[in-house]
Amino acid sequence: MAATSNTPLLEATGLRQYFQVTRSYTVKAVDNVSFKIYPGETYGLVGESGSGKSTIGRSIIRLYDPTAGKIVFNGADISGKLDRKTRDMLRVNMQMIFQDPMASLNPRKKIGDIIGEGLDIHHTCKNEKERDEAIKRMLVKVGLSPQHATRYPHQFSGGQRQRVGIARALIMNPKLVIADECISALDVSIQAQVVNLMKDIQQETGTAYLFIAHDLSMVKYISDRIGVLHLGHLLETGTTDEIFTHPVHPYTRSLLSAIPEPNPILEKKRTALTYDYKTSGIDYNKGTEHLVSGTHYVSCTDEEFAKWSKEAEVPIL
Repeated sequence: MAATSNTPLLEATGLRQYFQVTRSYTVKAVDNVSFKIYPGETYGLVGESGSGKSTIGRSIIRLYDPTAGKIVFNGADISGKLDRKTRDMLRVNMQMIFQDPMASLNPRKKIGDIIGEGLDIHHTCKNEKERDEAIKRMLVKVGLSPQHATRYPHQFSGGQRQRVGIARALIMNPKLVIADECISALDVSIQAQVVNLMKDIQQETGTAYLFIAHDLSMVKYISDRIGVLHLGHLLETGTTDEIFTHPVHPYTRSLLSAIPEPNPILEKKRTALTYDYKTSGIDYNKGTEHLVSGTHYVSCTDEEFAKWSKEAEVPIL
């Protein structure tokens, strides 16, 4: 489902997230990242392990306090100290699906209580009956049985646990769901089921997703727009078609060249490009945003843009 509004639901500008490890050493996990997510769309965030994807998700939902930058969500500035009204709006309208379904579910609580926790905290339901009906409806929506409400997390498979995580996030009817590598711990066949479920729910409810993942083919399948992240810097962003058809940044091209081809004849001809930041001569801090075409932007210097456009056979606007 594509964007339905010209006003972004979420806009991050110059987002920085630093972690001071010792007095003299600071990890710059996220460095000057800006992007927008529109209502009802899926924004895919891709990059290798340690590039800062999960940190961005946690900063946006305010599990971390951002070091610098501005985050505007649903018309409210959520980057600084939150007052009670803004915090409640954020907690209801933004939810997260975590990577490890077992680690994010309380083993001592029944599934019904885990899913209904948000309803209890925000006093959304008038009585117990309304709460139980909402939980049962949500269980059915994510492909589980209403009878599962009385069971514990250890009685479920990995795929079922992740469905519980999705149900817990969606029961608040949020405007944005941050899916933090929510399929990476699952079998390939279960991954497809979970992603299809997320797509169906998105069409039904109009929820926007920030979809954080390693799997490029899955990101291509679910995302409307994609952002490519490396070492805390957003290097390239555009629609799924723009990124996959005309990758400009060498890092993006190396990522896409690593995708295996299902056709064995084409797979034999596929050459995986190598990219090493230390020897590439590229300085991410010197890069500025350059428009390739449409909504396709790449972060680089003017000289790099001219060179890469030539290599990628993209006409310079």
